[in-house]
Amino acid sequence: MNHIYITLFYKFTDIDNPAELSSTLREFCGSQGLLGKILVAQEGINGSLSGSEEQIEAFKKYLTGIPSFSDIAFKDETGTFHPFKKLIIRIKNEIIRMERKLDMSKRGKYISPEELLEMYSTGEDFIILDTRNNYESDVGRFKNAITPDIDSFREFPKALEILEDRKDKKIITYCTGGIRCEKATSYMVSRGFTDVYQLKDGIINFCQQHPNTVWEGKCFVFDQRLISDIEPESETISVCVNCGSNCDRYCNCKNPTCDGLIILCVSCSEELSGCCSVKCAREYKNHISQKSRERQGYKTKEVT
Repeated sequence: MNHIYITLFYKFTDIDNPAELSSTLREFCGSQGLLGKILVAQEGINGSLSGSEEQIEAFKKYLTGIPSFSDIAFKDETGTFHPFKKLIIRIKNEIIRMERKLDMSKRGKYISPEELLEMYSTGEDFIILDTRNNYESDVGRFKNAITPDIDSFREFPKALEILEDRKDKKIITYCTGGIRCEKATSYMVSRGFTDVYQLKDGIINFCQQHPNTVWEGKCFVFDQRLISDIEPESETISVCVNCGSNCDRYCNCKNPTCDGLIILCVSCSEELSGCCSVKCAREYKNHISQKSRERQGYKTKEVT
């Protein structure tokens, strides 16, 4: 079986000409046949690519050959299919959107996976804070983590208010690859938090080095896989939205007016036509019936 190599990377660094960098990256990645998504902004770069081992290694050599990215860290995985359909390279105002003006030179300190594991094993008093979205923490999180109920990273500043009275507490933040917790700690420092850390290189790196320890469940990823296989044998902690059975099968509700990202087991998916509820299944069937009749030139008739 031919493996597909997947790499995740980011770096906060001043980029004088994002348009020029994005153009050169597009030309190189296109020539290599790489797929994925790269965001470029004045504050840095953020991306994930897939390809053969040779293609990924060529990209790493190319990117680290640029002085600003000579020390950039890559988080690597392997898969059985391309998790991306095409190559997208875009210029953005931010490489991870918070809509806050921050001094990224002032941020939390790094903590290694080994140091975090030691803190757990010794029973040290600390807060472990998830900086990801709620649908990500639903399927996986660190033991005893605080998981804010947010739908996007832009909501993190508001969610942080729950810790306003614990600004002097030791707080360890984490996310998938490191970018969100890095920006989160910069915001926290600006808000007066005094003892803030971020897990270096994120969840993927931790689980690869220390599987079956203090990580619970699976890891959500923003590509066609939805769930990473970094810990394929880990216990499933999420449940089907319909029947409540243990399940980590993510999909979008097929009802186009809903399109919600849901956890739905195979049995319920068959029963509900891939929808999140009986109501959505009924609306979806009406939608399909309407489209079919329109193609045949009939007037709309709802399914009951």
